[in-house]
This record gives sequence, structure tokens and C-alpha cells, in this order.
Amino acid sequence: MPVKRRDFFLKAGVIMALGFSALAHAAVTGAQALGKTGLRRPNLVFVFSDQQSFDMLGCAGNKDILTPNMDKVAAGGVRFNQCISSSPVCTPFRGMLLSGQHPLRSGAFCNDICMVPGEGRYFGEVLRDAGYACGYVGKWHLYGGNRDRPIPAGPYRYGFDQTFLSNNCNELFDSKRAYYWDESGRKQPCGDWEPYVQTRLAEKFIEDNAAKPFALFLSWHPPHNWDGEYGYDGPADLLKLYDPAKLTLRSNVEDTPQNRKMYQGYMALCTGNDRAFGELMAKLQELKLDDNTIVVFTADHGDLLLSHGLRGNKGRPEIESLHVPLLIRWPHALKPRVSDLLIGTLDLMPTLLSMLNLKVPETCQGRNLTEAIFKAKDDAVESVPLFLFPWKWRGVYTRRYTYAFDLPPNVNIFGQSMRFACLYDHQTDPRELKNLIDSPQHKAIRDELHVKAKAWMDKFGDTGIDFKDLMERVMVKEDIRHGPNGSMTSNTSGQGRLKGRPEDVLAGKIK
Repeated sequence: MPVKRRDFFLKAGVIMALGFSALAHAAVTGAQALGKTGLRRPNLVFVFSDQQSFDMLGCAGNKDILTPNMDKVAAGGVRFNQCISSSPVCTPFRGMLLSGQHPLRSGAFCNDICMVPGEGRYFGEVLRDAGYACGYVGKWHLYGGNRDRPIPAGPYRYGFDQTFLSNNCNELFDSKRAYYWDESGRKQPCGDWEPYVQTRLAEKFIEDNAAKPFALFLSWHPPHNWDGEYGYDGPADLLKLYDPAKLTLRSNVEDTPQNRKMYQGYMALCTGNDRAFGELMAKLQELKLDDNTIVVFTADHGDLLLSHGLRGNKGRPEIESLHVPLLIRWPHALKPRVSDLLIGTLDLMPTLLSMLNLKVPETCQGRNLTEAIFKAKDDAVESVPLFLFPWKWRGVYTRRYTYAFDLPPNVNIFGQSMRFACLYDHQTDPRELKNLIDSPQHKAIRDELHVKAKAWMDKFGDTGIDFKDLMERVMVKEDIRHGPNGSMTSNTSGQGRLKGRPEDVLAGKIK
């Protein structure tokens, strides 16, 4: 049930003033408490990597990976065991995070789409209009079409007009090829490993805005596959930290020397992110901002890393693709613990805005889970919607099960016949070694989950429209690319333009 904002801030404000034991006896508003204690509104530092699975943190039980800085933040905050990327591909996740809206409303239904303007209701816009200094550094992937161009000031920065330093979506992270566009529209070479440079830029933003409430979003591209013999190259000093022969591969991955080298590179990239994260946290501490800053770490989606023998990295309903880390640290108000609360991508914006004592726009389609987090109501959420428009599957995730079904015709955007239908039991089969989708013994639970999945579709006005039909109806014709076998994608030499909000176009409100 959505939290009542007044009820929460009665509690959160007194936590700031009196400590955790006062939670149940709050008697003043958050604004009053902030005034009495001299505290200003909390800052927000939202950090997310690209393609980092839940199991790729030491605090999540991985004994091989080196992530001491993230582990430290996890120990001092809330670590969520059940954070799910509802549409595990880059642009759809980012669109949901920054708009709070389903892709049929925001337009971010596949990669390289230019999400429609927010009209003051997107995450950054709400923060900006509330007086926050807003900064965005790193991968964007919301300015569709040609990836190699700066994002101009205005509506397509969705509120991040003060500081915006991004390469949109460059997949070359090394010191020689990494770059970003500065505020003057000039391409600036990084001259160092990309996440390190992006973190320094983020630290500069914090220093420049330390005297007032600020909101910073920092998006690293690694550990996304990108270069090298095994696709996950990294700085030599990071690779040396891992001996491929001693790594423990996932139990659903074939144990080969090549796969071990791939895991070495992937883990090295995660450790590079962790080092950058440590530098960022040190800067907050140096400036004495860490106690009253909400720090979030998550990822846009996971990485299969050849789990289940599947090729490709993401976009699937398997746990390695869906399940992402989520850490939230706020020393003034959050008591450290591990939470089993189920959180989906659409829930992040309304929940964090509520924590900041800001009004959640009525256009947000996720749940405000602030009360559940503060009261440790870990059973507050029953399910999270799952959907992937280009790959044409829908589903639902619950504590016990993952269920997904294919939409006919069963052919993806590349003209390939692929099956995504699945039913996995997390309780008896945590590594999803057995797909129960065709099991007669599980028909009842399959039918029950199908009803839940369809209910989520109905909530968002998703009729199961074919992806090609969706593209042809809502995209500007010149920005569609037609490929072999009847494939269709957003044209990366175009501009990724939409005619308007997909739900309005489909309803005939926009021609």
C-alpha cells in the first residue's frame, strides 16, 4: 500500500533529531525536525553500473570478487536481496528510473529511442524544481538514434541542466578511446580508465555544490562487455587481482578456460567500479556530507555470463539477467540491515523522492515503498512486472517464482525464432537449472502467475502489441531501420524520434 507522506515524515524527521529508537514515537513533521536540528534536506547520490548482476558483490556472498567499498556501504545501510530490473535492457531501465513511467508512457521501450520530454514530472525535473543542484555524469543512452552526439540543454536532459557530462553511449572505456561531451558541446578525451574520470567529474560536482542540497546521478558503463579477446577487457592492475584458474564459476556455466578468462575480466571491471565508488564515498566524508546524503548503488540489469549455456548477456527472464544489487545508505535515518523487500525498477523514483520529502508526481506508475523500508515490512510487495518489447515476452516475478511467456509470432527483432517462456522456482532451484514451464505438475501455479502477469499488462495498457507494429505506429518513419529477415530496430544513424507518448499514439490522440 502506498505510504502516506505525512506519516512517514513524522517518523523520518524525528529519526534525524533523536535517533532510531524514536521511530515509533514521532510527533513532529519532517520540516519541523529539520528546522530544529539545523539539518537541511538530504543530498542524493545515485550510482549505477551497467550489466552488473546481484551475485557480483562480496556482500552478496561472492567469495572471489573484490568489492570492499560497496561491501562497506552495504554494511552501513540497507542491502536489498530482491531488486529486479523489470525490463533488463539499458534504455528501458533508464527510462523507467528517470521518468517513473512504464515504457508505453515514456517511450523508452527499446534501446536507442529518444524518450519523450517529462513536462516537469521526471526525476531530475522534480529535483531541479525543488531547488536541488542536479548533475548527471556518465552513460545516458536516452538520446536515441546516433549515439555519438552531445545531448543539448533543454527537455531531453530531463532536468539535469546544471551539470551534464556524458558520451550518451560510447562502448570504449580505455584511456585512449573514452571521452565525454562537455557543456560547450566539445568532445573531451578521458585520458584514463573511463569510470575513474567520470567519478572525478562527479566529485567536482559535489565540491562545487556542497553548500546546498544536491542530487547526483553517476552512471558507469562497465562491467558491460566491450572489448578484448573475451569481451571483458580491463586495466592490467585489475586483471592481475584475479587468477582465472582459482575462480568459482556459476554452477550453471560450463567450466572452460575461455569462460574462466571471461569471468576474470568481468570481475576486474566490477572491482574497478568499486575503487571508483570508494573514492566517491571518501569525497563525501572529506566534505562532511556523508551522514546526510542518501547513497544508492544499483545496476540497470545483470549479465548472463553464459549461464544456462545461453548466448547474449541480457534481455532475458533468467535470474542472472533480472536480479541486480541495490544498496541504500542514509546514516541519519536508515538503520543497517538486510531486506527481503521486493523492489522493481518503477519503484525507485517514487520511493527516493518520498525519502527526500518531495511530492511524487501523479504520473509515476511505481510504488512508494518508503514506509515498507522504514518499518521493515519486507512482505509488502507481492510481485514485480516483467516485460521486454523487442524480444516479445512478458512475465511476473514473485519471491518464489519467475514466470514469462512468449507473445506470438515467436520471432524477435532480428527475425530469429527464440523461446523465452519459463517457470523457475527460486526456493527449490535458486540457479534455475530446471525450467518448469512445460511441467504438468505445475500447471496450477503457471496459470496463477499468468493471471498476475496479465494484470500487470492491463495496468499499463499493454495489449501485447507486436514490436514491429509498435515501432511502425509510434516512431518517426525515417528513424526506423529495416534489416535482414524482416528485422526492425531504431536507426542509430537517425534521431530515435517518437511521434509522441506511445500510449497516446496508440489511443489515436496523436496522429
